[in-house]
This record gives sequence, structure tokens and C-alpha cells, in this order.
Amino acid sequence: MDRNEIVELDSRYVMSTYARQPVVIVRGEGALVWDADGREYLDFVAGIAVNGLGHCHPRVVAAIREQAGVLMHTSNLYYTEQQPTLAKMLVDWSDFDRVFFCNSGAEANEAAIKLARKLGKRVSEHKFEIVTALGSFHGRTMGAITATGQPRYQKPFEPLVPGFRHVPYNDLAALSAAVTEATCAIMLEPVQGESGVHLATLEYLRLARTLCDGTDALLIFDEVQTGLGRTGKLWAYEHYGVIPDVMTLAKTLAGGFPMGACLARGEAAKVFEPGDHAATFGGNPLACAAAVAVLSAIHEEGLVENARDVGEYFQGRLREMRSAESGMRNAEIRGLGLMIAVEFEDPIAKAVAGACLERGLIVNAIGDSVIRFLPPLVVTRADVDRAIEMLASAVRSAARAAAGRK
Repeated sequence: MDRNEIVELDSRYVMSTYARQPVVIVRGEGALVWDADGREYLDFVAGIAVNGLGHCHPRVVAAIREQAGVLMHTSNLYYTEQQPTLAKMLVDWSDFDRVFFCNSGAEANEAAIKLARKLGKRVSEHKFEIVTALGSFHGRTMGAITATGQPRYQKPFEPLVPGFRHVPYNDLAALSAAVTEATCAIMLEPVQGESGVHLATLEYLRLARTLCDGTDALLIFDEVQTGLGRTGKLWAYEHYGVIPDVMTLAKTLAGGFPMGACLARGEAAKVFEPGDHAATFGGNPLACAAAVAVLSAIHEEGLVENARDVGEYFQGRLREMRSAESGMRNAEIRGLGLMIAVEFEDPIAKAVAGACLERGLIVNAIGDSVIRFLPPLVVTRADVDRAIEMLASAVRSAARAAAGRK
């Protein structure tokens, strides 16, 4: 089928839940993708941080092919070799004791919410409140969307799940005031990605840890987007030296294959019992084989270090643009590792993203003023130089168009 046939088929038979870009992607390799017309693009969104190893990483492809020919699914009524192998790798490379496997970040956060509430009920029937931050994003299921601190995602689906409190991100006084003896957990992203790459302060996460310790509440870090090397360390919490009780993962975990995980330590790791929670597809042999390949590649190919090095280089190149006559003079640049955002003074983000796409660069516009970059961990400095050239041209074009409308 050609591009127009695919778009027509999609518009007729697929529910309209996505505002798609006018591109039909048919193939990917590393940091590159190609569309149905044979045009090449440099992908600096990487499936919204899912393709952490880039597209079709040879180790992941080989692992999936091999496992698919042996055993894909059994259900969790039986043991398999792949699931505990992966669980041990995650535990050995983190501060956690046990893992629950599922299929997405939202499911991982649902597991964390249920775990926290069950543990809270051991203390008191009234200990069920969960404190989360405004600007956060935790998923689209009912519990996860209630935890999400963005009303625009919530209003169409009210009434929401009771027992959640939302406070301003990095506001110490508001966090302290929200936590009471009824709090069973504080749930935070070390870096808020969906709202524009906002980093938590050290003081904020330390206070969250102290408040949880003082009220027998769990500290939950949502590392669905930040985990597995994205920020230049394997886990974002390592930047802060603040260890949560529960950590949720997904996205990069299986290199493009759907998978999520909820990790816990101490008493939190012992809360769930048979029948408390489950995921039919969670931790099946195919997903686990892919994830083992991903973790091995991250470790053996130095991808965490690459994310740190190339991320610093990328931010440096962006700052050079800000000091030039580029339409970015007053732009704010935020980021950690390969999780970076540019916030423009004017509402030109969507125009910039569109102009980038025309030039062969895929980026993500967040609202009217922010562009988010989530390149794969395998990205190189040469890729960044190429992206900067296209971005600079796109920003100049969008800024000129905006000036012409004033």
C-alpha cells in the first residue's frame, strides 16, 4: 500500500485517539527511520523514549527471533527461565529486592498504587491517600490518570479514583502540608517528562524521603521515562542519592516490545500475595528475552555513559544556538542526559516541530512553547550535529513566520 492508502485505512478503521504526524514510517535502524516514500529521518523522539537502543538493535532483534521460535507465552501459572533471569538482573543493578512484571508504564504505576494502598491498610483503614505532583504524567488507566497532575487529561473521565492529592512540583511547603497520617505514599517523577522536562530539586526529593519515613508511607519514583540510562545514570534516583521504596519502569525496558515493571524493596517487596495482582501477558518469555538483551546491551556497550556524554554535548550545542541570531535567544534549555527540552519565548513549538519534520528531523512539541528531545541512547555527536543544523533552520523559519503574523 502507498502512503495515502495507509492513511485512509487508518482514518476509517482506527479510533481517533492520536493526532498523528503526516508520515507513514515503514522501517528503522539505529537513530534513523524511513517513510513509505523512501525518505530518511533522524529520530530524536525514539518512540517517546521506548526505542532506547534505537530501532531494530541487532541484539534485541536476535533475542526476539530466537525466543519466538521456542516459547512466547505460557501465562504466570507456570515458571519460565526468562522471567527470574531478568528479575535478578534488575535487582542486581538497582537497590530493590523484587520485581512485578506487566506490559506498560501505566500498569506498572497501577501496581505501585495497589501495593502502597495494601501496605497502608496494615497500619490503618484510613491510610490510603497518595500525594503526587502537578505537571506529572503517570499513565492513562483510571488510577494512573488520577495520579497524573494534569486536569486536561482527567476531566473527560470524572469522577476519578478517590484518595489522591496533587501539589506543585518542587514546592517544599506544599508537599509538607499535604502529607498526613492518612498518606500511604508519595509518588513522583525525578524528572517530569511529559510536561516539558522539569528536574526535581535535591531538597524536594530529600524532603519526600523524610516525610515518608516519618509517616510510614512509601516513596514511589515513576522512572518509566527516566530509567535505564536515559538521564546519564542507569536510574535517575542515582543523581540525587535518594532511594525510593518502589520504582516503576517501562519504555526502554524491552527495546520496543511492550513491557513494564514495578520494583520494590524492604517490606514493600513482600506486600503482594497470590491473588492480589496479576498481568496475563506480564513477564512472558518473549518480553523478558527482549529485556535481557536490552539490559545486556546497555551495560556492555556503555550506553549510560554515552547518554551522559552526548547529552552534555547536545545541551552545549543548543546553548550555542541560544546565543546566536537563531530565534532562540531567550529560550530556556532544560535536561539531564538524553532527556532535553527547549522552551521558546514565543508559542512556536508546533511550527518548529513541523519545520523539523520537513527537513528530516523528528522532535516532539509539547504544548505551544516546548520542544522535547528523547534520542536513542546509541545517538552520536555526529547525529547531534546533523540535528542541530536542521533544528536551527527550522527555528529560523518558524520565528520568521511568527514575526510576520505580528
